[in-house]
Amino acid sequence: MKPTLVLVGRPNVGKSTLFNRLTRSKDALVADMPGLTRDRCYGHGKVGDKPYLVVDTGGFEPIVDSGILLEMAKQTMQAVDEADAVIFLTDGRTGITAQDKLIADKLRQSRAPVWVAVNKSEGVNRDIATADFYELGLGEPFAISSAHGDGVKSLIDEILSTFPDSQDEESDEHPRFAIIGRPNVGKSTLVNALLGEERVIAFDEAGTTRDSVYIDFERDGQTFTIIDTAGVRRRGKVNEAIEKFSVIKTLRAIEHANVAVLVLDASQDIADQDANIAGFALEAGRALVLAVNKWDSVSNERREAIKREISRKLYFLDFAKLHYISALKSRGIGELFTSIQEAYNAAMSKLATPKITRVLQSAIERQAPPRAGLIRPKMRYAHQGGMNPPIIVIHGNALQHISDAYTRYLIQTFRKAFNLTGTPLKIQYQCSDNPFLERNNSNKKTPRRAVLSKRIAKKEEKKEQRKRRLRTKTKNT
Repeated sequence: MKPTLVLVGRPNVGKSTLFNRLTRSKDALVADMPGLTRDRCYGHGKVGDKPYLVVDTGGFEPIVDSGILLEMAKQTMQAVDEADAVIFLTDGRTGITAQDKLIADKLRQSRAPVWVAVNKSEGVNRDIATADFYELGLGEPFAISSAHGDGVKSLIDEILSTFPDSQDEESDEHPRFAIIGRPNVGKSTLVNALLGEERVIAFDEAGTTRDSVYIDFERDGQTFTIIDTAGVRRRGKVNEAIEKFSVIKTLRAIEHANVAVLVLDASQDIADQDANIAGFALEAGRALVLAVNKWDSVSNERREAIKREISRKLYFLDFAKLHYISALKSRGIGELFTSIQEAYNAAMSKLATPKITRVLQSAIERQAPPRAGLIRPKMRYAHQGGMNPPIIVIHGNALQHISDAYTRYLIQTFRKAFNLTGTPLKIQYQCSDNPFLERNNSNKKTPRRAVLSKRIAKKEEKKEQRKRRLRTKTKNT
């Protein structure tokens, strides 16, 4: 499971700027004003050698009695309680403050290790920038610049070195699938229907499930783990701090699962939040199955409308199987579980290198990659580079010129050839080195080219000598 890094600090020290740099996104609002961030923002960390989740929190005010600042403080402390590591961000320009000391006292009580980062230290000697912050008593401070990126990767690498690789703990385990979706769409009811017993609380009220529940069970002699997750609502609709914390638990459950079952409510319109949840599972590389619940409770007209909405708003999930079910009456459950198994098998498929290369060559014969000016990309061979999701690595020359449209064509070709239903497929291009690059580089001469250069220089010198002799004879005559 990916570790979770939580960014904590007083207002306007650059937490959101650091969050955007770590996730390589612009998901967190950034402005030169305190208190801009109130709700927690979460995303995939993309700086560092290992995968992780990063959480941006609002400015931490440890001593408040009421109001929005109190709610922000509650959120921050709940995030700290479940964090695997805490990055305590401070301001190197203003130096250590009384509020920093209060925050340090709070963080010292947490179970997670705390790393002090002194932000806005660009252009300043690191020893001078961090000297005052040893007083916090939280270990050696790191001088960084969230805006410019100075020292950020070194800090993240140091933190992640204390965690094992997340893939090692998942390699030999049994299949896991997570039930995800918005609140009150019937996720817990579906879990009970799949298990055949009332295992989790199912109640007609949004937010009944607040934590991710892992349940092991056997079916046809095989062990599975089903994960019931909390409903993920749009951030503006989330009021309780506990429910805000449930979001990160849901995202971690998606990371830990092999297959995600996105549950939709047939009685409600397909919302942007449904697409956001599906997008997060897709970004994590998880296989997907769509389940439209409460199908028995809607009219035929409504059924046609929901089908049109799915094809319009969830078009990017065309590889996932779609099922219309009733979790309450256990209708369509058997077919749904079959699709879950198929998606898992596709995600964990081992593809033979000779067959992958043959499929690639056949695809090129039907449709060669388009030229990029005078250059046409040349693909030589391909092999599998990973599982869950399957990754196909293609080797060749000038592959950086291949268009997105041709990549989609290759994905569809491989998906059809290997029957990869229900799982995303990724293609990576690996360009070969140019063996003539050094020879063509005028600054780096090969030994043979050096010998030729000397011969040419001698010939030129002899020509000059002949010309000088001719000019001398002409003068004498």
